[in-house]
Amino acid sequence: MRRVFSGIQPSGELHLGNYLGAVRNWVELQEQYDCYFCIVDYHAITQDYDAAALPARTFDMAVSLLAAGIDPSHCTLFVQSHVHEHTELAWVFNTVTPLGDLERMTQFKDKSKRQESVLAGLLNYPVLQAADVLLYKADLVPVGEDQVQHIELMREIVRKWNAKFGSDVFPEPEAMVGKARRIIGLDGQAKMSKSLDNTIGLLDTPDQIWERLRPAVTDPARVKRTDPGTPEVCNIYNLHKYFSPSDTVTHVAAQCRSAGWGCIECKRVLADNMERTLTDFRHRAAELRAHRERVHEILDDGARRATAVARETMLEVRRHMGLLDSEQPQTPE
Repeated sequence: MRRVFSGIQPSGELHLGNYLGAVRNWVELQEQYDCYFCIVDYHAITQDYDAAALPARTFDMAVSLLAAGIDPSHCTLFVQSHVHEHTELAWVFNTVTPLGDLERMTQFKDKSKRQESVLAGLLNYPVLQAADVLLYKADLVPVGEDQVQHIELMREIVRKWNAKFGSDVFPEPEAMVGKARRIIGLDGQAKMSKSLDNTIGLLDTPDQIWERLRPAVTDPARVKRTDPGTPEVCNIYNLHKYFSPSDTVTHVAAQCRSAGWGCIECKRVLADNMERTLTDFRHRAAELRAHRERVHEILDDGARRATAVARETMLEVRRHMGLLDSEQPQTPE
């Protein structure tokens, strides 16, 4: 069975963007592949964060993933910092990764512009990503379009390391760009993000969902209620495709083009259909929170399973690189 690796930052509870863009796909993948899903807390500390809040955010993300359908009996779910080999392999890969390759990364260039003092962790972020994936010799990496460049860097790191140390230890991972691709936020412009405050939390109440949906941007050409619209350019219509039955989606498009509905009516139907989906999610999350020890047991078990694979990989890496293995008895000269 081919192996899949993917990670998600511990931003707390899931929101629509990371659910539709990634986790929804993970739930399907775990039935078809040998999946490793990781809450990447080491990646989270490459930017300003609240250390006191990080444990709760990590736990909340674990609860959200499990409530969304991630099944620990069908995959390995764990926290990145619980498997120490991630940072060890990242350092190894730093020794074969050219500085220029890292400086050319689009995300680094974008994010570094917003930092007064650019930190090495931001520059090396994709090297740690490569270690995350290759520690488990994953074949496939589900990503959004904005991460494809990082997968290409991973492949280049593999080629450089394998060539330098005369081995084929690591496979060249392939990007799996999800069906959802880039999920546009409620502002109708940027990618859905908590930091941009343009998304909806999967644990939000019906009132909170409506409060977020009601002012959301729709087709800019529909100035008046009687103006016909173009559903394909409306972000609300695109969200209907994920939460509304196919016949409803067809009806929404027809009502938009004919101005049979106003945007508020369209949003109300979407809110009702979202609620049908998210009710079960909230119930599962509440059950998990009532049994916190079970969540910790799942993460601990996942870390043990991941560590067993990671240690085998690092033994192989050290042997090929000529690093003395501390587990081998030393022969005196």
